[in-house]
Amino acid sequence: MDYAQGGKAYGQLKSHQEDKLNSINEAFLSDPQYAEEEDLSSKLEQFKNKYMEFDLNDKGDIDMMGLKRMLEKLGLTKTHLELKKMMSEVTGGASKDSFSYTDFLNMMLGKRNAILKLILMFEGMGKEQEPKETGPPCRKTFADLP
Repeated sequence: MDYAQGGKAYGQLKSHQEDKLNSINEAFLSDPQYAEEEDLSSKLEQFKNKYMEFDLNDKGDIDMMGLKRMLEKLGLTKTHLELKKMMSEVTGGASKDSFSYTDFLNMMLGKRNAILKLILMFEGMGKEQEPKETGPPCRKTFADLP
């Protein structure tokens, strides 16, 4: 079935995918290993939304192209080799062509400082610092020139 055009089938697929990710979130919420994690349920909700946005192969995994798109959307283009290194960091050293939501959560909540984790954590902070100017640009005079 081709989901490229969206529609009803795509909506059902995303709904099913969200249900699956919610059940994984529930398992993490009840896991004593993460009991100390501050604001865990809202973090899991953010991670789920971010993950669903970049799951391009619609199989519940983020593949190399999904990772590439995620980083490009953040303004970071990476080489194929850098992407492979990030993939192996997320999967804990296993060289796979994709990573699951569980791998993603283990990376984001775990003690390891994977490159992707650092990029995603600081993404929000960078956006807050950039002031957005609205409206037309200010008029400039010759005195404004360097």
